[in-house]
Formats: sequence, C-alpha cells, structure tokens
Amino acid sequence: MAFLSFPEAPFELLFCFDQVITTLETTAADPQHGDAGKAQQLLDDIARYPELRTGIEEDSPVLKQPSLINRLMTDYFPPALTNNEIKAINLPYSDFTLNHTERFKKILSNAGQDFKINIRDFDQHKFYVMSCCLILNEYYGTRLDFSQPLFYDIPDNGIAKHYRILYNGDFLDVLPTPQSVTLTEEDIDELMNNYHDLALWKAKFPLKSWILKGFAIVTLFDATVENAVSLLKEQLLGLNGSKFQQSMEGIFQSIYKIPDVRIGFTIFDEDTERLSLNGIGTEVKSFIVSNCDDTDACDILCGNSYEALVEEKVYFAVSDTQVYLDSGPSSRLVNMLNAQGIRSFILAPIVKEEKLLGVLEIVSSRPKELNTINANKLDIVMPFLTDAVERLISQLQNQVEAVIQEKYTSIHPSVYWKFREEARQYINGLYSGQDYSLKEILFSGVYPLYGEVDIKGSSETRNESAKSDIKTQLKTLLELLQAINESDELKLSLHKEARRVENYLYDITASLQAGAEQLISSYLEASVHPALEKISQPAFLSRIAAYFKETSKEEGSFHLHRRQYETTISKINSKLATVLDQSQQKAQSIYPHYYERFKTDGIEHNLYIGPMIAPHYEFTVGKLQELRLWQVQVLCEMERAHYKIQGSLPYPFDVTTLILVHHSPIAIRFRMDEKRFDVDGSYNARYEIIKKRIDKAHIKGSTERITQPGMLTIVYSNATDELEYEQYINVLEERGLLQKTSLEKIMVEDLQGVTGMKALRVKINHEVTRKELASITH
Repeated sequence: MAFLSFPEAPFELLFCFDQVITTLETTAADPQHGDAGKAQQLLDDIARYPELRTGIEEDSPVLKQPSLINRLMTDYFPPALTNNEIKAINLPYSDFTLNHTERFKKILSNAGQDFKINIRDFDQHKFYVMSCCLILNEYYGTRLDFSQPLFYDIPDNGIAKHYRILYNGDFLDVLPTPQSVTLTEEDIDELMNNYHDLALWKAKFPLKSWILKGFAIVTLFDATVENAVSLLKEQLLGLNGSKFQQSMEGIFQSIYKIPDVRIGFTIFDEDTERLSLNGIGTEVKSFIVSNCDDTDACDILCGNSYEALVEEKVYFAVSDTQVYLDSGPSSRLVNMLNAQGIRSFILAPIVKEEKLLGVLEIVSSRPKELNTINANKLDIVMPFLTDAVERLISQLQNQVEAVIQEKYTSIHPSVYWKFREEARQYINGLYSGQDYSLKEILFSGVYPLYGEVDIKGSSETRNESAKSDIKTQLKTLLELLQAINESDELKLSLHKEARRVENYLYDITASLQAGAEQLISSYLEASVHPALEKISQPAFLSRIAAYFKETSKEEGSFHLHRRQYETTISKINSKLATVLDQSQQKAQSIYPHYYERFKTDGIEHNLYIGPMIAPHYEFTVGKLQELRLWQVQVLCEMERAHYKIQGSLPYPFDVTTLILVHHSPIAIRFRMDEKRFDVDGSYNARYEIIKKRIDKAHIKGSTERITQPGMLTIVYSNATDELEYEQYINVLEERGLLQKTSLEKIMVEDLQGVTGMKALRVKINHEVTRKELASITH
C-alpha cells in the first residue's frame, strides 16, 4: 500500500511509533506502575519488529499484524468507544489509514470493495504547499492558518455521506536534512504572498529535503447534513444550471438518508393563485404541475393541502398515499402523486415575509419514508431556498421588464444611464415617503445627423400591384357570377352583384382611387362571398372552391403582385438595415451617441451626438467630424448593397440617398406620451420640418428632384458645411466609393418655411476594385 497519495512531497516519510514505544518503556521501567508488567509484555512482542521504531516500509511484515498495532495503540483507541468513534492511524493529507475503529470499518464496508477513500478537491499543489506549511509551523514556529475544512465523501448504500477530517499531529516530528534550505524571514514572507507559485515553494522546500517522523491520528465527524446545506447554498446560485435537478436530489438524499428521494419546485403567483414552472428553467421538474402548464392552486390542491400551504403556510406531509386515499379518495393531489408511483411526500411552502413564493416537493416511492416528523429537517434548508427563489422571481421580473423595454419601449443604451438615474431618484422618493414626480429627460447641445435611403417609385408600384391583383380577381369573379346567372339549375339570381363587380372592374381599369381597394374588398367579403358559400350544386362547387383558394393572401393569385411588392420592400429594407446596424458598432466606438432607425419605404436614421449624452467621454469637434464621415460612407455602402441585390428582386426598384446637414446643436426631449425622443423648442422644430419635406424637393427653377438614383445628395445651408462635406467626398472618392469628377452643386427650391438650402450631389461608385476594397477595409 502507498503511504502518500501524491508522488511529490517536501519530506521523506519515517512512519513509526517511536513516541508510543518510548512511553511504554517508561511505564515498564517503573515497578510502581500498575501496568508495568503489561507494558513489558507488549515491548517483548514488538521487539521482533524493530521497524515500528526505525521506520515502517510500505511492504513491512508488521503491517500484516493488525492485532499487534491495535494493542500498541490501545490507550489512544479505547475499546469502549470503538463502535462510536470514527478513527484511524493516518499520515497527514494522505489516503492511507490503519487500525480503524469498528465504526470506521463499517463505514468503509458499506462503501463497497471498489471504493477508494480520498480527500475532496485535494490535489498535488495543495498537498505540497500544506505539507510545507506544516514544516513552517512545526520547525520555524510560524502560525500559518491553513486548517481549511477537509472532507471525505463516502457512499453509504447509495447515499453520499460527508465526513469532516480532523488530524491529531502530536506524534509527528519534523526534522531537517542536509538538503534542507534555511529560510529567512524574507523567504517566509515571500512564501506567504505566493500560495499559487508552486515552483517557489519547491525552491524553498526541495523534494524530500525534510523528514516527517511518526504518525497522525485522523478522526472523522459525520457532517452530512451541515455539508449538504453548504452544497445546497452553492447549488442555489445556479437554479437554471445544467444538472441542477440531479445535484439537488443528491443533497436531499444525503439529508434524509433515502437513496431515491426526488425533489420538485413550483412557483406560486399570489395575484392569480396559480402554480407554475415559469422562470425556473427546463432543468427543474414538478410533480404537482405537469407539462409546464399553469395550474390553479385551488384545482390541484385538496382542502387540507391548500389550507396548510396557501393559508397557514406550513408543511403538508402524507406518509402513505394509499392509506390517505382509503379515507379520502377524492383528493386530486394525492391521486395524481400516487399515479406517478409516489407513496410518501412532503410539500413545503417557500415563504418570504408572509408571502408564498413557491412550493418545494420532496417525494419517495416507498411509504412512511417521508412524514410529518422528518419534514422538520427542512427547517435548516428553507431559509436558503427561500432567498434563492426570491432572487429567481426578482430576476424573472427584471427579465420581463427588459423584454418589454426591448420589444415595446426600447431605450437606446447610450441614454439608458439617464433613465436609470431618474428611475432611482423616483424609487428613492417612494422609499422615503416623498412625492417625487418623474422629470422629463432632456439632452441639450446635441448635433443631429439625419440620413435616408428611399425606395424610388414605391407608392406608384404599390398602387399598380394592387390594381393588377384586383382586376384579376374581379375578372375571375365576374365570369363565375355570369355562369351562375345563366344556369337553369339554380333558382338564385346574382345579377345585381355581377353588375356591381363589372362597374368596379371598369373603374379600376381607368385608375385606382384612394380607398378603392378597401371598399371593393369589404363589399366582396360582406355581399358576394356569403352568397357563393350558400351554393351547393355540384356543378359549381369545384369552381367556387378554386375561386376562394385564389383569395388566400399567403398563396392565392389574387394577391400575387402585392406579395411580390411586399417581399421586395422587405428584402430591400432588411439589407439596408443590416448594413446600417452592423456599421453602428463602429460608430459607437468613435463616440457614444443616440441612434434610432425607422423602416418605411426605405430606411431613415437619426444620430444625436454631444457631451450631455456621454458625459464620461471627452467630446470634440473632431469626434463629430468622424461620425459625419462615417455617415457619408455607410450611406454609400447601403446604396451599393442594394445595387448588388437589385437584379434578383421581384420589382427592381431604384433607391435614392440623402443626408441633411444641420450646423448648430439642438435639444431633444423624451416624450412620455409617445415613448420616443423628439426635438425640443420651436426653433429646433424647423429641423424636423426640413426633414419631412426635403426628400421631395426639386432643383430650384427645375422639375428635377434633388435626389436621384445612384447619387448621394447632401443638403446644407452653411458655406462651412459645404467645405467640410467636400472633404468627406474627396476621402470617399479616394476610397473608391464615390466617382471622381461627378460632383454637382445645386440650389434647392424654396419650401414652405424653408429657404436658402443648397446641395452637393455626387455619383456613387457601384463597382469597386480589389485595391479600392482594401482601402475601404483599412
């Protein structure tokens, strides 16, 4: 057998009983001592084994004489306590044990022949350093506290039991050898500050440079329940973790000493009085709520269990479900558990400040294993379980709020800190009893950057698509109605409907008026379709069914062109939004700013940049200029991305690209009623007016729109802005995104309330060479 559990140690081991033998010799030499003769007899018997004093080797014959060693250690292992104490001869931090008490032998026997005892979470590094600390304390007189709790985990008929290890080192001596390194106070200080530096410890305590002489006595204490509680606290930090159910069941099996006990959890919603697994996670199961469905507590809990858990908030236990059902066969709860093979169970309410948060379920497949007596064992674990469930519910509420905010009232991360700050002020006011009103969120001194990529001719195409689909439907319907009216089999007249359908067909052939699409659809749904559904003659059933099949918005031919239109718009918007959103990550790294994007017939975006939005970052004009250059480039990239997919679209729309430059900073305010930011003040409102009107503007004195396919249009009003954006155009011409020598300077027509606007217009380069692409990338 190996004395040491690890191959490397700072000492040579001299396993012996020298101190015990010396004490025996003293006793035998005293004729007045009552045990002198007994001691001398034992000395005579051990004389045949000098290694008991000089050092026992791993293959020494004396190790095969357990009775002799037992006699030698009788004073330290009282026979009267052998069935009570868990004790053995041992070497520090080793798995080697000898001379076990009867109780220790029984524990090892129950663990099985294949079980190998070892210290939990103990490795070579820890063994080496703690052995060195033993030398420091014993030889150098330091007082290093390295007595962390050590445990043996030993199975007992399928139940994991945990034993605390205590060492008695009174029979150990630490001796230096010529290879020992003499340590200074500075060396010891260095070691104290470098636990993880194993190479340093080996340098100060070379391998086998000391002698550890003697033996230790190890005593174990059954700390299964206390250890299970500790493990429970650790496991409860990861309620949604993998193998959580398995780990928790192992803990409760140790507490109850029942090898197959199982557990479940159920959350209780006090507002609705419903039990559910919502928010617990897929790793946790319940025996009283099946299929992860919400269940009314009154429906599932019988009268006694409802009264105990919900009203009185105390444990409810049944020691034998079959016996319980004999006296109360109508109990839905017990019937359901009994049907799952559960013969005894405990339901424990998880309560915080008189509020029921959930139910802990402990079940066994055998009767009488769980009952009202051992239910009280839960008293030591329920406080920790309660805190964990409360934390879980709080996290769930936070997640719900996050989802609401993300999906419905999104607040951009750049300004979230301001909302959080205001919310904290509001909550502090509530806690202190103050009547605190939420203040409006205002950011002043911010520079706006607006840009859009608009789908050209989308409205006209939408109307033509609808017109084409409606004509197809009305023609098909008119032919069907005329056939029905000419039939001799039917006593039904649909002449009025046929005339009206014919009139609608005539009207939309000329033009599709506003509202005509909805008007025709409503008429057909209300008057014509019900009449067709009443027809039961076989001659028309297949034709009517074919007509109704084509009315499907998802697959029918009467919506074909509108579907193609919607698909086109969706694909264009999706591509444009992806390019913009991905590039936003780079833009935020330039300087944090507020960003919002809108999908219409194209993509619009707003950026607001200024020191009030990011007060912890230094704002400079240079940062603003970097973002303006970024905006010009990303709009070019968006237009080019559309060009690449244009040929594959059902409708090959062109797009136009526009930037509106605003020279002066403005203020934006969060509108609580609309849940969005808007410009603040009448002067700043002029900026919003320009945004709404500028994309439809013409060149002054011309009928040509300022925005044209394949061109970037930059609208401004200030000569400084003109010079600045000409520089950006030069940069992007060098990068190959814009065509050289294509720059135009135009005047914008006067709009209502807006005069004096100018624009730069330049062609976007759709073809990029590898050299130019590398330039863009870098």
